[in-house]
Amino acid sequence: MDHKLLIVPAGKKIHLAHYDPGFTGTFKKKENALKKLQADILSIAELQDILYAQDRYALLIIFQAMDAAGKDGAIKHVMSGLNPQGCQVFSFKTPSAEELDHDFLWRCNKALPEKGRIGIFNRSYYEEVLVVRVHPELITKEKLPGESGGKELWNDRYDEINQFEHHLVRNGVVVLKFFLNVSKDEQKRRFLERIEEPDKNWKFSIADASERKHWDEYMKVYEDMLRHTSTKWAPWYVIPADHKWFTRVAVADVLLKGLKSLDLKYPKVSKERRTELQKIRQQLESEQT
Repeated sequence: MDHKLLIVPAGKKIHLAHYDPGFTGTFKKKENALKKLQADILSIAELQDILYAQDRYALLIIFQAMDAAGKDGAIKHVMSGLNPQGCQVFSFKTPSAEELDHDFLWRCNKALPEKGRIGIFNRSYYEEVLVVRVHPELITKEKLPGESGGKELWNDRYDEINQFEHHLVRNGVVVLKFFLNVSKDEQKRRFLERIEEPDKNWKFSIADASERKHWDEYMKVYEDMLRHTSTKWAPWYVIPADHKWFTRVAVADVLLKGLKSLDLKYPKVSKERRTELQKIRQQLESEQT
């Protein structure tokens, strides 16, 4: 898969209208994509085992999207082969009173994965330059010093996010960021499906439908965010999301490439340790059953 078609060039202004939410790459049949997805899931699971054993790197996966774009489904399917002991998922909702009393990176910072683990953020600190920007009244709850909400605030936050992620990368955390790009029409179809199917009613919120009124505003702030925070060390991937099967295979492909880039290897056992293991083996074999 050609990642150049998905990646946002660092510092370049983009228009989401130029990214096709219905794009399926070279896949003409869903079945072929699913075969690749299953193969990639197995490879990801194997590399996760080495990542955990090596205990040198961590992987942070960030998902951002409009409602009903398929974040939950992508996490469920792409990560289905992972060992739960080495993986953790955090969903960031409306900030609590405690979280609002800290800086905007705090609640995500304390949820970062340890070395050897894979951390998944379903939404993240990027909400602070997205939903808060579309709804500027929310910024007052953060009780920031001085005047708040102007262009300078958002530029400062972009810089702080870039510096934060650069710090993570320098310390062995690979940061993969996915914006699931769903069309407005497809979102509507999925909302209606959630209403029509009883077992999906719980997933529908009146607030989700209300946010559709701000669709154009969201597209503008997403474009601004992608432009300012897609960096060489932590680029954004715009993943077409109108076909869930392609979303999942694209995310898995990027994830697998990220793991392979680390040249992961199982820890080497020292000569002394090998000698010790041989002694233990001899003891076990000499036991009488």
